[in-house]
Amino acid sequence: MKKLTGLILSILFLILITFSVQAQIRVGEFPQNVGNQFVLEPENIEVEIWQQNLNVPWELVFLPASNRALITERGGRVLLVKNGNLQNESYLELNIDSRGEGGLMGMAHHPDFPEKPYIYLMYTYTSSNGELYNRVSRFTDKGNQAVDEEIIIDHIPGGNNHNGGRIAFGPDGMLYITTGETFTREIAQNLDNLGGKILRLTPKGDIPEDNPFDNSPVYSLGHRNPQGIDWHPETGDLFISDHGPSGEGGLRAKDRIKVVEAGSNFGWPDKIGYFEDGKYANPLIMWRQTVPPSGITFYQGDLYVGTLGSESLVRIGLDRNNEEYVVKSIEHLFNNGIGKSIYGRIRNAVVGPDGYLYFLTNNCDGRGMPRKNDDKILRFKIEK
Repeated sequence: MKKLTGLILSILFLILITFSVQAQIRVGEFPQNVGNQFVLEPENIEVEIWQQNLNVPWELVFLPASNRALITERGGRVLLVKNGNLQNESYLELNIDSRGEGGLMGMAHHPDFPEKPYIYLMYTYTSSNGELYNRVSRFTDKGNQAVDEEIIIDHIPGGNNHNGGRIAFGPDGMLYITTGETFTREIAQNLDNLGGKILRLTPKGDIPEDNPFDNSPVYSLGHRNPQGIDWHPETGDLFISDHGPSGEGGLRAKDRIKVVEAGSNFGWPDKIGYFEDGKYANPLIMWRQTVPPSGITFYQGDLYVGTLGSESLVRIGLDRNNEEYVVKSIEHLFNNGIGKSIYGRIRNAVVGPDGYLYFLTNNCDGRGMPRKNDDKILRFKIEK
């Protein structure tokens, strides 16, 4: 009887906690006025395999003035591609901690590459006191390998989940870093904590004088697990993708695309979705179904989003009206919407110097269903 009573009390406690957490998160409206379309075999798109037999590729970077490209694998390797051919020897191998969703993630090259031959990497590691952290370091490119690690920023919160992980240089020449809140929701609103933020640094790792918060690398806050970042090719506006509270507090889905301004606070964990009160910044898109979005890129005027749970490459058509973005269409490519996906989980989308759109699958990360020769990097070109 005591065991039964204890079990009942435990269940009641969990229910109380769930309702308490859900009550704390204010849920707003869905901002977009268009629904999702599913296109299993899109017209005028012929996909070809570029690389295969990879192990959870996370990022692809093409090096300027070079016939080379680099690929990060979450387990800790950076791979080198020359003239389209994957090299046998690793470009770099790091001693990291790749448990859960952590590991070797984002990568970027210096905006003045190759004059300044630096490669930037974000990865998870275990400190001497047993704590998980993320850091961004830069290495010197030596052609077939990278050497001489220099830490740019350290002690970004790390965890089994929600590490963020994307890094990129913006049109302003500054380094932007997306960080997750590692399932510790409250840190997303703490300006003294680097988790749940978009960070902005100089290429050397200094804090820019025009950052929105004094003596802080924080550019934007109130994010949950942002994994995609890119800039609109015409306006220069910063776009990111962010994961919704899938299961947290009894809430589901609500993954988002956001347009981010300096100093903007998107409200997590206080709110999620669109509100008219103006206290927090609002997302451009919030999905009703679980997506989660990862890497993003603009290609021929549309925003392409690699998605994980929904196993599709999402193409978002955008317009402008009185300096506001209007969502015209949301197409889930390579998925029929009723359980069939051609390529599975898609981690990232990248535009190559050859005019192709490249996308990376992540079916070997423990959550997908591996296909023959997975994981892959595939590509296509749309002629206009």
